[in-house]
Formats: sequence, C-alpha cells, structure tokens
Amino acid sequence: PLPETLSFAGEPVPIKDPQVRQSYDRELLVNTYWQSNMLLFLKRSGRYFPVVEPILKEHGLPEDFKYIPLIESGFTHVVSPAGAVSFWQFLKGTGREYGLEINEAVDERYHLEKATHAACRYLKDAREELGSWTLAAASYNRGINGIQKQLERQQARNFYDLRLNPETARYLYRLLAIREIMSDPDGYGFQIKPPERYHPIPTRTLAVDTGINNLGQWAREQGINYRILKFHNPWLRQAYLPEKAGKTYQLKIPKEGHYALQESLKPKTKSKLSPLNRMPHSKDSLSDTAQ
Repeated sequence: PLPETLSFAGEPVPIKDPQVRQSYDRELLVNTYWQSNMLLFLKRSGRYFPVVEPILKEHGLPEDFKYIPLIESGFTHVVSPAGAVSFWQFLKGTGREYGLEINEAVDERYHLEKATHAACRYLKDAREELGSWTLAAASYNRGINGIQKQLERQQARNFYDLRLNPETARYLYRLLAIREIMSDPDGYGFQIKPPERYHPIPTRTLAVDTGINNLGQWAREQGINYRILKFHNPWLRQAYLPEKAGKTYQLKIPKEGHYALQESLKPKTKSKLSPLNRMPHSKDSLSDTAQ
C-alpha cells in the first residue's frame, strides 16, 4: 500500500492528490520490477554512498539528494547524448561554472568527490533561485532557467502544480521511489547479503605537483597497473598527466593487499624516470573510499 504521508528533503508531498499518487505508484512499480537495475543500485550504493553522504552533510543538503547520481547515471561513468558525463552528469559548461577542471587530460566531472561538491553548490543555488529543495531537484533535470520559466508561464508556485515534459515530470517521483525501495529492500523482494554489496576499497593518496609523462609506467612504480590506476582516478583522461603551474593533483591508489597483483607488476629496481615523473610526497587518505 502507498503511504498516507510522504515528503522529499523535509518538504511535504501531496500524496492524496490522485495524479501525484498515480505518478509515485508508477515509479514504484517500474523500479521494483526492473530487478537487474535495482540490484546494481543496491550493490553500488554500498561503495559510493559513503563518499557522497558526508559531502552533502558538509554543505547542509538533505540526504535525499544522494539518490540523484543513482537516477542520473546508476553510479557509472556514462556519457549522455548531450555530452553530460559521469555520476552527476555535468555538462562541460556547468562543470566549469562550478569549479571543475575540464580539459583534454583532466576532467574532474569524473572525480566523485569534486563533482559532488560542485553538485551541492549547484543545488544550493537552485534552491535560492527557486525557493524549495523539491524544485531544486527538478532543476537538476531541466535546469534552473527551465523550471523558472515554467513557474512563471503557468503561474505555479511548486513542483506538484506544474505540467512538465515527461522526463522532468517523472524525475522527482523516481527519486522518491528509489529512496523508498532502497530504504526497505527486503520489503520489495531484494535480499542482498552484506558481502554481496560493493564496498569501498581502502586507498592512500599521493600528492603530485609535477607532470607524469607515462601513467602506465608510473602505476607500475606504485605496484599496481594502469587499469587499477584509472579505476581509482577516472578523472585522468589520457595516458599522461601534464604539469600545471601551482597545481597539485591527488592521485589515489589502493592500500597494499587489496588487489591480487602479479609479482611481475612490482619492479625489482626503480627505473630512472624523467623529471616529469617525479613524485614529491604522499600521504594516507583520511577515509577509505574508492574513486
């Protein structure tokens, strides 16, 4: 049975409105019976929610917003036809506007922590402009100007009074449905034991303030391979990292013992690296999270 009361980000949902109720019911049914997708959501959330949740809290955003990257990308580095990329689906212009470095070699839209900070800044701006968290969430799909235009055109004051294009009209209800199912997976027939979830892979952070002209070689120097380096640092978009004056990049590599690496990966002696491969210092990450 559908609930008698419902809210999003602390704001009431008029669930007794027949159209609202039917829209929510539709998303519950669609996502409950799209079993493979929901299983992957549940598994991946175990790895990435621990990264997203504290950043939302740091910015003062309600925890309900952690479901946005799930419905945007399924926590995968997907690229949309419009060119929006990775978990939070930032377009290039919007990403740069909110402080992300985006160029041929580095694209911080793929950096989960930095992209989450950028998304938080966007959502706070959207709430300031539109007046509610609910409309801010809808604007993540349609844009702040797109939602504002429809509010003025239709003389409406909230999301539930708006007539919108089908994708945006379903957006908030999908958020609500995903939150409901993931809050009670057993009740919806998804029985996943803790070991079956994807968990954070403990990492340590290497601070690099010079260029690296061969990331494959650099990875081997750290006792890992290129594939593992790119998994933990998907924002590295080329096989090299150019030097940028005054810029220090934080590269994550797994702590020892978390991959069954071939001995051949670990060089017996350090090779002579060019100046671009110098690595001045390193430190352990404060939290064991995966990127």
